Amino acid sequence: MDAFTAGLLQRIRTAQTDLTRARETGDDFLAEVEQAELDDLHRLAAEHGVEVSAAGA
Repeated sequence: MDAFTAGLLQRIRTAQTDLTRARETGDDFLAEVEQAELDDLHRLAAEHGVEVSAAGA
């Protein structure tokens, strides 16, 4: 796995964790921000042929 793929998958895992935490604490604004970040990361992964299921998504 190259550095780009590893970094992207790590960012996806982090965004997923942050989104879960925001939802659990009831921070709707942060949840929206994290969901948007996660959507962007999934789009980026798709554009570069990165298998997102490897990130646990």
